[in-house]
Amino acid sequence: MNRRTLLTVPALALITLIANPSSANAQDKPNFSGSWKMNADKSDFGPVPKPSRFERTITHNGNELAAKTTQAGDQGERTTELKYKTDGSDSINKINGQDVKSVAAWEGAKLVVRSKREIQGMEISQVETWALSGDGKVITVDNEIDTPQGKFAVTIVLDKQ
Repeated sequence: MNRRTLLTVPALALITLIANPSSANAQDKPNFSGSWKMNADKSDFGPVPKPSRFERTITHNGNELAAKTTQAGDQGERTTELKYKTDGSDSINKINGQDVKSVAAWEGAKLVVRSKREIQGMEISQVETWALSGDGKVITVDNEIDTPQGKFAVTIVLDKQ
């Protein structure tokens, strides 16, 4: 085998990565699709009462992510359905009849969703950081919530079903 043959395979791989850098980046962006259930022992709701049940079904296709969440607690059961574009463009959802404006964008392998809404004349902002474990079996959603009464954090750990 001559030197030219030895360089061909590695050179082609390098040229492919340089010519199509999105192929390397696509692997950094996990797909969150699936049915998920809260791991109550690993989740931390801070000052907010922990729900007795928290389940989320996610459909994630390309730059579109839909999350249907059902949670139950002392105040009953409620279901929310949210849709995000993960390309950094605006998304508007309704929660309890209120518009929630969000921007979802990738920061490496994590999806960061920044949201704002108004409740009774007060602005509430939230930053959610979604991370998928290496084995694809656990989603950790770290929330930073800023209200006129102060800031607090909530971490929800979800196990794939």
